[in-house]
Amino acid sequence: MEDIGNFPENYSGTLLVSHPRLLDPNFKRTVVLLSAHSKEDGALGVILNRPTEKCLGEIEEKFAFGQLSQVPIYKGGPVATDQILLVAWIWAEADSTFKLFFGINPERAAELMEFSGATVRAYQGYSGWSGGQLEDEMEQESWILSQVKNQFVDELDGDSLWRKFLLDQGPKFQLDAHAPDDPSLN
Repeated sequence: MEDIGNFPENYSGTLLVSHPRLLDPNFKRTVVLLSAHSKEDGALGVILNRPTEKCLGEIEEKFAFGQLSQVPIYKGGPVATDQILLVAWIWAEADSTFKLFFGINPERAAELMEFSGATVRAYQGYSGWSGGQLEDEMEQESWILSQVKNQFVDELDGDSLWRKFLLDQGPKFQLDAHAPDDPSLN
């Protein structure tokens, strides 16, 4: 099992990087930003690296001409995929702090964009775990925990984001990070 001694019992505000052996199509090669977590109540988050190549203005008429029209939409997870969840974050390089605004209303999202330069994304659905489920998956080595780092903010998407976090784990995952999605094509 990965050394998780540097992480608190509450994983809120951390990232789950799917282990290369995790083959569940819902989470294969994903990076999940956890917004909430407790052993008793479970966990909630969104997948950061599954862009839909669409923006809010393209799918929601009420956003077509507003400040949020160009906010990118991502597949947030397998739960409630018919709902849009707005998430914003601010990474302050000077003091290496990360502020997360999860499930905010459109007015707050626009305000954060305008006055604080926050990154705003829309997610179709979310990822959720019942009480104890994430801990069981951690024991099965399905996930690698990572602190939030500034490189995930707007720099990478898709497999390249997953690969970057995997490579950050050191030489242990070098080969896995560069392996093709379908090894038969190698």
